[in-house]
Amino acid sequence: MQLLNNWRIILLLCLTLGLAPFFPEPHIWGKLKWIAGGATGMQAADWFDVLLHGLPFLLLLRLLILKLVASKKN
Repeated sequence: MQLLNNWRIILLLCLTLGLAPFFPEPHIWGKLKWIAGGATGMQAADWFDVLLHGLPFLLLLRLLILKLVASKKN
């Protein structure tokens, strides 16, 4: 559980797995544009790819929400 609350690890995952491959554009960005365009022709492997590359950003969002909730309680 400590691993999921470690800012350094989550940021490293976002910058590596979340954005890889970097050229010509981050992979997750291309997939998000594809989904925004209607996701025509996306197969199961493409959806898994979105999940794999998007998971670090979801973990980062989770950490931010937990931090905001904790700060409002104090």
